[in-house]
Amino acid sequence: MQSGGYQKALVGKWHLGKEPSGFDYYLDTPGQGRYRDPILMTKANWKDDQNSGEVYKGYSTDVITDQSIEWLKSRDKTKPFYLSTHFKATHEPFDYPERYTSYLENTEVPYPSHFADKGAATTGRTHNGWPLNLLGERYEQSVGKQYPGKEFTLKGLDSLAARKKIYQKFIKDFLRCGAAIVDNIGRLIDYLKKTGELENTIIIYTNDQGYFLGEHGFFDKRFIYEPSLRIPFVISYPKEIKSGKRLDDIILNIDFAPLFLDYAGIDKPASMQGRSFRKNLHGKTQADWRKDMYYRYWANESSRPAHFGIRTNRYKLALFYGQSRTKTERDQMKYAPG
Repeated sequence: MQSGGYQKALVGKWHLGKEPSGFDYYLDTPGQGRYRDPILMTKANWKDDQNSGEVYKGYSTDVITDQSIEWLKSRDKTKPFYLSTHFKATHEPFDYPERYTSYLENTEVPYPSHFADKGAATTGRTHNGWPLNLLGERYEQSVGKQYPGKEFTLKGLDSLAARKKIYQKFIKDFLRCGAAIVDNIGRLIDYLKKTGELENTIIIYTNDQGYFLGEHGFFDKRFIYEPSLRIPFVISYPKEIKSGKRLDDIILNIDFAPLFLDYAGIDKPASMQGRSFRKNLHGKTQADWRKDMYYRYWANESSRPAHFGIRTNRYKLALFYGQSRTKTERDQMKYAPG
């Protein structure tokens, strides 16, 4: 995109350790970043050990949007731009701004399918997965500290009642955290409307993975199962794409960069994997478009074993090869939640 004359900026979560490259400007978080008064690093104070940066007062999603808009205001208006705005939300511990403290407070959120699943013994799976009761243990230890809210206890509750209580807190915190994202996407859109640039700007909302929201009694990610495997991708470009349409083709995140380059009028490097799906978005899927995809989760725990698999439009084959390892091997590959 540099070769095409684009100005490029990254604001928010980076999480790749090394200094960002290829951007004219970046302002990113050390590691995961934090929800309150985030620390942000730029070229002037970057350190590879991530022990640098400046504190920005406020809730992180608001702050990241503030700084994204500041960059949009200061850029060279005669050149096209590419902006990545990366929020920490909705990552655990699902913290939210005070304006959403009472959101859904008196609502019982409906329970998802197979919510009462009880692990390998009753489901036919070969592992217990990543159940909500693990989140409940974290809540009992850290609500009011790491997690938002007041004291949380599961004392005196049977297993299903405890799971329901954990779920209600989890899903409400998650949605409160997500509501702040909606606010701030709206702020970015309003800015582009104000400057007259909205109709000529492609807006994409996506994520790095899906997430279990109580399905099968799970939370978190890292499985080949659909709630985790599928990621959101929403695109708006009124000049070219009709609203309200859904694309069912198998699109992978390796296709994102080729799509960006296609819209920018820049040739894709021969070394780059993936393909532009611009024609797919018009309903003109190419005959040789992929019919299957490969997935692998490399880390290994007894409840979340290392596995790989293949998914087509109709079928899925998964092998949880991590279960064949010895206990010592599994312990050496423990993956900390986060």
